[in-house]
Amino acid sequence: MERSADWMDQAEGDLAHARHVVAAGFYDWACFSAQQAAEKAAKAVLQRLGAEAWGHSVAELLQGLAAVHAVPDNLLDAGRELDKAYIPARYPDALPSGSPRRLYTRVEGERLVAHAAGIVAFCQDLLATL
Repeated sequence: MERSADWMDQAEGDLAHARHVVAAGFYDWACFSAQQAAEKAAKAVLQRLGAEAWGHSVAELLQGLAAVHAVPDNLLDAGRELDKAYIPARYPDALPSGSPRRLYTRVEGERLVAHAAGIVAFCQDLLATL
């Protein structure tokens, strides 16, 4: 069953959540929610194309998409940076010391939210043409 609209709807919700929590000072959750938004947006496009959309790496999902449609290098780089927040933003033992809620910063949160917003917008534009 083709459910790209559901994937994109969830991506948009995750992006809204990321924006909300970065404004509230929860930078770890902003980074993770931003990663989730980008992941789900890429999966929405891949699903619409009938391609395999497996895994959690934004960079790998975008590279899969690049096999059939040009993906700008800056979005591939953004995906790589977002991937770095997938586990460490959630688990206290993923970093050498300190909890993620104390280690992630506003600058990181805002940057990753902006990365996700760019990927979501790109994927929305692609969906509109498919």
